[in-house]
Amino acid sequence: MSFKPDLKYSDATPESVFLNRRSVIAGLAGAGLLGASPLRAQDMPDFTLNGYDTTEEANTFEEISSYNNFYEFGTDKGDPARYAEALTTDPWSVEIDGLVERPGSYDLADILAKVDIDERIYRFRCVEAWSMVIPWNGFELNQLLSLAGVQPSAKYVRFETLFRPEEMRGQRLPLLDWPYVEGLRLDEAMHPLTIMATGVYGKDLPNQNGAPLRLVVPWKYGFKSIKSVVKVTLTDEQPINTWKATNFREYGFYSNVNPEVSHPRWSQASERRIGGGIFASRIATLKFNGYESLVGDLYAGMDLSENY
Repeated sequence: MSFKPDLKYSDATPESVFLNRRSVIAGLAGAGLLGASPLRAQDMPDFTLNGYDTTEEANTFEEISSYNNFYEFGTDKGDPARYAEALTTDPWSVEIDGLVERPGSYDLADILAKVDIDERIYRFRCVEAWSMVIPWNGFELNQLLSLAGVQPSAKYVRFETLFRPEEMRGQRLPLLDWPYVEGLRLDEAMHPLTIMATGVYGKDLPNQNGAPLRLVVPWKYGFKSIKSVVKVTLTDEQPINTWKATNFREYGFYSNVNPEVSHPRWSQASERRIGGGIFASRIATLKFNGYESLVGDLYAGMDLSENY
């Protein structure tokens, strides 16, 4: 379902309606009715398929916004929800530099006026072996990169999180080497699955989830989806992402979800879905988080254990 940039968030789909319509599409798909000729347009539910959505049950807004890793506000899962209110997110701009034709500071409002905001329902898999299903709102990263004009020599994209310790209390401690940095290969960044999220459930992205702008790369572990992005750099050298710099033995550059490659301290073969309760069975982790048919070709011929 596409949203125009001038829509108010009050126009977006309420959570209860969203959950109901996801059950409708799951039922239609299971019955083999999607795309069948007897179905008229007026009989279809009020949304369109974008080819990337999962029909798995989405987590609630409360679950998504209360269980977070965002070390800029603390290491406990509840710290971001407790302390992220201090973050000022308006005004906001993103500096785009490096190997681009039009480097500069891009105001977020100007960016949003030039991109297409879509709804994407993605699986989200943390490296800690827990997972969610999240209905993001956002735009494809390739649209932002196109605004700046990528030069032919660019091979990688480096991202940087806001550094503002007066508002981000975790940055006052030597937990990591601030500011937080992540990176993607250019073809990963340009892939239509890769988005810059601006919201969840049609609401503004909560501060604890990386407001006002965060990367979402659904086939990679969650720490790759850097939050509160203020700088994007196109480069011909592979960036050193924060967790790899912190512990290269445990965290690599690619960090693709892979049940066949264990973390040194735990298996990645299964995961715990948040919201399932303490007695819920673990579920099997899917290679590339279930997006192998869409992104597997990006890594053809690569040793995924070596390039973890």
